[in-house]
Amino acid sequence: MNLSEYTSHDAIGLAQRVADREVTPAELAELARSAIEAVNPDINAVVEHWPASESGGYAENGAGPLAGVPFLIKDLAVAMRGKRLELGSRLASGVVAHADSWLMSQFRAAGLVTIGRTTTPEMAFSTTTESTFQGATRNPWQLGASAGGSSGGAAAAVAAGVVPLAHATDAAGSIRVPAAYNGLFGLKPTRGRSSNGPDLDEVFAGFGVQLGVSRSVRDSAALLDAIQGRAIGEPYVTPAPAQSFLSQVDREPGKLKIGMMIDPWNADRTDPAIAAAVTATALLLEDLGHTVYEVRPTLGVSWDTFVQMNATIWTATLVGWIEGLAAAMGRPIDETTLESATLACYRDGKEEKASAFAAALATRNTVTRAVGHWFEDFDVLLTPTLPHMPPDIGAYGKDSESMSGLEWTQHVFQHSPFTPPFNVAGGPAMSVPLESHPETGLPIGMQFAAEFAREDTLLRLAGQLERSRPWADRRPVVWAGFGLS
Repeated sequence: MNLSEYTSHDAIGLAQRVADREVTPAELAELARSAIEAVNPDINAVVEHWPASESGGYAENGAGPLAGVPFLIKDLAVAMRGKRLELGSRLASGVVAHADSWLMSQFRAAGLVTIGRTTTPEMAFSTTTESTFQGATRNPWQLGASAGGSSGGAAAAVAAGVVPLAHATDAAGSIRVPAAYNGLFGLKPTRGRSSNGPDLDEVFAGFGVQLGVSRSVRDSAALLDAIQGRAIGEPYVTPAPAQSFLSQVDREPGKLKIGMMIDPWNADRTDPAIAAAVTATALLLEDLGHTVYEVRPTLGVSWDTFVQMNATIWTATLVGWIEGLAAAMGRPIDETTLESATLACYRDGKEEKASAFAAALATRNTVTRAVGHWFEDFDVLLTPTLPHMPPDIGAYGKDSESMSGLEWTQHVFQHSPFTPPFNVAGGPAMSVPLESHPETGLPIGMQFAAEFAREDTLLRLAGQLERSRPWADRRPVVWAGFGLS
C-alpha cells in the first residue's frame, strides 16, 4: 500500500485491509508517520509522533471495525501511559502521564494504534488552535485560515489525510467547530456516553465530552461504539442503546420534523453565504422527505446570562487545573507560563464565590430544561455550525491582552454561538460537511442536534445525507496523498 492508497480509505476501510491480511497495523502506522512528515510542516497539527512499537497494547490479530488503524490523541483530556500531556501550555510542558486514562484503555481495546498527539489551544479554552506553546495550526484548505478549535490539530490532521479519524473533545463546540472548518464529520455525543476518568469527572460541570473527528460518518459511529461505557464512580452514565451506533448509519431515518434556525441567539447575523448554505440544506432535506420549518427556540435565559453562567463554571474550574500543574511542576502562575487570556480566566476564577457557582448550576438547569422541551416540537434542530467563515491566523486573539476572563468567554461564545447550548443541555449534536463557500471553496458545516441520548437519530440522518451528497472525494490544498511537503 502506498500513501495515495492509504489516504483513500476511511478507518473502517483500513481495518478491513488489516483483517484481510493485505497490510499490517505496523505498516499502516508507518504510512501515517510518512503522511505526518509530508504535511505537518505546512499545517502544524501534530505535536509529536512515535513508531507503532511505542503505541503499546494493540493486537496484530485484533478484531473489530477499527483494529489496526493509525490514531492520534489530542494533547488534552486523555492520558497515554509514558507520553506527554501538556494541554497546549507552557505551564504543563514536560508533564508525562504515568497511567492510561479510562478512555485511552478503550482506544487500546478497540485496536487503534496511537502514534502521536495533536495540537490544542491552551487549556482548550478557544475556538482556534494558536497557542504560544505549540504555535498556530493551519487549515489545510487555506493555510492562512484558522483550523478551528479546540480540537484544531485533530481536525487539520484528519482533513489533510494523516489519519482517517482522531480523538477530539467538546465542551462548547470543540469537535463541531474544527469539523466545520476542515470539511469533516464531527459528532458531540450525549453526556455520560463515556468516561473522562479517573482523574477528571464532570469536566466543566458536565459540559465536556470526548469522541473524535472523521472523514466518514461510519468511522465516528464505530468510535462511539468503542468508547461507550462507564468507569467506576462515574458521575454521569447514559446507558448503551440496544443496537450499535454503527448499525444506525445505513438505516433510513424516516420522515423527520426538522426545525431550522439561521441566526444565533446572540443578536449576530449569519454570513449571507452560510445562510444560503442552510437554505440549500433545508431544500435537500425536503427532497429526502423531511419536513423543515423555521423556528426560534429560547434558551430559557438571556444570552448574557447564558455566557455568564459558562464563564463562572469555566474559570472556576480552570483554577484547580492551573494551580495543580503549577505545584506539580514548580512553576509560577504568570505571563511566563500562561497566555494572557488564560491568566485572565484564572484570575476571574479565583474571585468567584461558591454562591455564584451554585447560581451558575441553577442556570444550567434552566437551560437544560428549555432545550429539552425543543424536541417536543421537532425531532432535529438544524443550524449552521458557525455563523462566519474561519478567521485568518492571528486575528482571533489580537485583543486578548486587554480582556478579562468574562470578556474572553464572551469572545469565544460570540465566535461560536450555535454550539454551546448542547454542551450545557448534554444532548448530542453533529457538524456535517454538506456545503462549501461559493467563492473560496472552504467547507461550511451544518449542525444538527437531537434529543438527549438520540445519537441514533443523528447517525441515521447523517448517513442519509452522506449518501445523498457525498463528500469523501473532496480534497484540501494540503493532502498527504498528493505528496505535498
